[in-house]
Amino acid sequence: MSSDPAASDLGGGADRFAVGEVVRLGGFPVLSTTQAAFANELFAARARGEQRQVFFANTNFIVQCQPLRARFDAPGVRIVNDGIGMDLAARWLHGRRFAGNLNGTDLIPYLCRHASRPLRFFLLGGKPGVAEAAARALREQHGQIVVGVCDGYAGRREAGDALPALIEDSGADVLLVAFGNPLQEQWILDHAPRLRTPLVFGVGALLDFLSGNARRAPQWVRRFHLEWLYRLAHEPRRLLKRYSWDLLVFFRTCHARRHE
Repeated sequence: MSSDPAASDLGGGADRFAVGEVVRLGGFPVLSTTQAAFANELFAARARGEQRQVFFANTNFIVQCQPLRARFDAPGVRIVNDGIGMDLAARWLHGRRFAGNLNGTDLIPYLCRHASRPLRFFLLGGKPGVAEAAARALREQHGQIVVGVCDGYAGRREAGDALPALIEDSGADVLLVAFGNPLQEQWILDHAPRLRTPLVFGVGALLDFLSGNARRAPQWVRRFHLEWLYRLAHEPRRLLKRYSWDLLVFFRTCHARRHE
């Protein structure tokens, strides 16, 4: 049995892409993997001194990051699937589903639990105070080290090399960038190649969840892949367009770029 809860929830069988297989979806190279297998890859890359820029592709990512898609084919970039919409599109276009389902809210705590020693985090993003609260959670609840924080407003105001230099000087192992799509992807693609930080993640709302500023859906809701509905019920004004019109745009985009 898989040690990856997401993979276990989705079941197994021949209708799945193999672990390690790259699936083209919406013009992006999306890695089919499980939480355990992907964590092992990240730890191995870090041990070799290789950088990994990690992006979690949900339906919003596919729609919002279209202008950037040519830049995601770089060797150190990894895109993994996040959410039932990605599975449905893969099944529709390719006849198979992904090996598992990954998101930063689950993967980052998993990395904390399985790292051989505490990781050194730099947190970038969120409203003022959110990154600090998330840092406390990483220290107190997950036993990690936080070497720097910068809220999203200050981070986007920083000009030139000031912010990358601050991150570089911190000696971080892990950089979490939480600007939302597509700003976090743009920032990482622009700046991460000049950093020695081994693991760089675009994490969306993770800092809000870590800080307690936002609540995750109960486990049974996540098990049935209905977390999107839970979030929509709690933030209808912000998320209604994403889960209605943007969802249609997502499937249209995937179909239009099915051969790319």
